[in-house]
Amino acid sequence: MNLPNKLTLARIIMVPFFIAAFILGYYPVSLVLFCAASITDYFDGKIARERNLVTNFGKIMDPLADKILVYSALCLFIEADLIKAWMLILILAREFIIAGMRTVAASEGRVLAAGMSGKIKTVLQMFAVIAYLLALSVPSAEKTIMLVANIIFWAALIMTVYSGCEYVLKNKDIFSM
Repeated sequence: MNLPNKLTLARIIMVPFFIAAFILGYYPVSLVLFCAASITDYFDGKIARERNLVTNFGKIMDPLADKILVYSALCLFIEADLIKAWMLILILAREFIIAGMRTVAASEGRVLAAGMSGKIKTVLQMFAVIAYLLALSVPSAEKTIMLVANIIFWAALIMTVYSGCEYVLKNKDIFSM
């Protein structure tokens, strides 16, 4: 297994530890774990491209690892009353629609590439999670950081809807297969 794929697996392995730290109220620990996991996302892609180590495993597992990490945090945030459930439902609906479209395309031997807006969406979601975790970790600045976290999360939510619509419109011919 190459280094980028090991980094992807490391990101997935960190998720239960992140969840446990959050549930136990160790917010600074959960912040460090989430940041470390998020950084592996940057490096696995960078290394894979630079060293020509792109694999089918990486193409599938890298975005899946991102989703496991971010959506685990968002589920925890619903329980902590930081975000509303409908927000996560909207995000998940976008993911299921795109996953369905990719499955149909793959059955026809076609690959649907991710767009830049989808990558921006993921980065915004990660920054929102980091901001929420930072707010919980620094009680003296919680209100200010929480305001920033909410703004970033709303931007992520808007980008989620936008990127989903863009993806569907760009690949609408999938629906006629």
